[in-house]
Amino acid sequence: MSSAASVGLLVPSISSPEALCYWILQCRGKDEFDKLRPLCYTNADIFLLCFSVVSPTSFQNVSEKWVPEIRCHCPKAPIILVGTQSDLREDVKVLIELDKCKEKPVPEEAAKLCAEEIKAVSYIECSALTQKNLKEVFDAAIVAGIQHSDSQQQPKKSKSRTPDKVRDLSKSWWRKYCCLA
Repeated sequence: MSSAASVGLLVPSISSPEALCYWILQCRGKDEFDKLRPLCYTNADIFLLCFSVVSPTSFQNVSEKWVPEIRCHCPKAPIILVGTQSDLREDVKVLIELDKCKEKPVPEEAAKLCAEEIKAVSYIECSALTQKNLKEVFDAAIVAGIQHSDSQQQPKKSKSRTPDKVRDLSKSWWRKYCCLA
């Protein structure tokens, strides 16, 4: 079994007739992939660092495992912290299972604080089941990816965005990489 799943997205640009192409790589977190996973990071422009809001262990891994690994291989790449499965935060069956282990869902405030501590560009909670905030996660990734590549290309210029800058960026950067950890 491979260590990553890949999908390509063609994203229409509102400021240019050309579309931007994004590749999303989903990397497995299992220990047996620790040596292979960094190979996926080579061309990453942004990381969507995901954890389940109903798994305190996955939340703990954000700061103990994922951020050190990401910063080791891609020190300047922006991170968006994503709390997944937000629909389960108040699910009775999930709460009963968590209680058996003397655990609770990750509080949104704790996740926001973690996002600040790891210097993430934002924190977003979403649910694939209900689709809540799912589009916002990918919109934030696109914007952060464009801003990051803009700052890498022109570090001495102002970070203000204009339609011309976005149009020029769309022409020169037709491909982006986003890594899901």
